[in-house]
Amino acid sequence: MMIISSKPRKQRHFRFNAPMHARQHFVHAHVDKELRDKLGMKRRAVQISKGDTVKVMSGSKRGTTGKVTRVDLRTGRIFIDSLMRKNARGKEHGVGLSSSNVYITALNLTDKIRAAKLKVAVQPKEIQAAPRPDGKTKVIATMEKADTVEKPTEMNAVQKS
Repeated sequence: MMIISSKPRKQRHFRFNAPMHARQHFVHAHVDKELRDKLGMKRRAVQISKGDTVKVMSGSKRGTTGKVTRVDLRTGRIFIDSLMRKNARGKEHGVGLSSSNVYITALNLTDKIRAAKLKVAVQPKEIQAAPRPDGKTKVIATMEKADTVEKPTEMNAVQKS
């Protein structure tokens, strides 16, 4: 689905009335350049998924990092474990952010179908970046790049079962 008109009113109408399969494209975010180089990815932006680590780039919570706990396609919001707010009764709940205000610093590649879609070959290991000045090393992906990827097809699924 593509927005053809450049008129703001028609764009708002499209986004408000978009079906759920089109709303998946509204929750994409840029991937950290270091992570893209490490995984050999060509794409600049990917869909945010539960388990990804993101960094907030704008707003009052700028600089906050955390894991994505929930992605709400209906409202186009993502929820991060480190951003919580208390209600009047004292119960904590997540704060929704727009995906345009964050970028992805670590991908959750435990799903082989997602890794194949991103054209990243994976094996279960952690990829770590170079040590930072404070001596700590951050994990930038939960899987390691391999040489080949077998894309899941219906034939493979039938043969395995």
